[in-house]
Amino acid sequence: MARTKIQEFAFLATLVLVTVAFVWLLSPYYGAILWAVILAILFDPLQRGLERRLGSRRNLAAALSVLACICVVVIPGTLILAALANEAAGLYTRIGTREFDPGTLFSRLQGALPPFVWKGLAALDLGDMAQIQARLTSFLLEVSQTIATRAVTIGQNTAQFVISLGVMLYLLFFLFRDGVALAARIRKASPLGERETDQMLEKFASVVKATVKGNVTIAAIQGAIGGLTFFMLGIQPALLWGILMAVLSLLPAVGAGLVWVPAAAYLLLTGAYLKGAVLLAIGTLVISTVDNLLRPPLVGKGTMLPDYAVLISTVGGLSLIGMNGFVLGPLIVALFVAAWSLFSDDKMHPS
Repeated sequence: MARTKIQEFAFLATLVLVTVAFVWLLSPYYGAILWAVILAILFDPLQRGLERRLGSRRNLAAALSVLACICVVVIPGTLILAALANEAAGLYTRIGTREFDPGTLFSRLQGALPPFVWKGLAALDLGDMAQIQARLTSFLLEVSQTIATRAVTIGQNTAQFVISLGVMLYLLFFLFRDGVALAARIRKASPLGERETDQMLEKFASVVKATVKGNVTIAAIQGAIGGLTFFMLGIQPALLWGILMAVLSLLPAVGAGLVWVPAAAYLLLTGAYLKGAVLLAIGTLVISTVDNLLRPPLVGKGTMLPDYAVLISTVGGLSLIGMNGFVLGPLIVALFVAAWSLFSDDKMHPS
């Protein structure tokens, strides 16, 4: 009996060690693997439809699904990234050559604001006006340079980018082709009960769909409206601000307002009352309304999480993991809630 327990313990220890080693081995490409899984879930209806039409030719169906992902996701994403890099680099150049001078804008803003505002800023111990102006200029330089550098880095690290993209597409093909069989093997190998495993897998799929589809839809709409509004009002670089609004819209409640609210305030304070009013009206009545109307049914309903949980988990995920955090943050919280709900149900209603 003792020998059997020792063997079981040794087997479990080996299982844990090889699993940790396996995860460590794949960690450099966790982003590629994550997005392969996400795309497989999102495009699963297309794959199923192709399989029904093509019969037993699953390889062809999977290849067509991968091609659809390339056309719908990979190519547009690459073009947007390149455009963002160009806009950010252009802004950085204009600031460096004084073609766009934040100091001049700051001086105009200083003359437009009432004195009590500056007294309040002084009470916050932010320094004198020259220091605040220097910090503003430095901040804009740093932001534009960081965006441009990080976007260009992907192009410079072409080999790493191509490998990651290749890993994602290669894995995606097999997830499309063998996804059903793989899910069945996961259910069979899971140490959880059948009911718990099914619920966790369903929660995983539903949260991924809701988070990615909902957030991307909202981001695209808000970024497009915001960028087009900035372009019509002559606020440059409109594409950069539009993409920033799209990215910031991943944060519920605040989101794109972090860009258009300061811009509208600046226009109003510097005497561009018509432009400021237009931007304020579009931001309040259109951009914010899109978030308020679409986020609850697209994100909240699918994740079954309250707005504050989505906000905190998204911010935490973005802070710890980067851009992948807007998916992994809510996913971890949703799985946490699901696991403890199952535990509570089993405790209250033991079999």
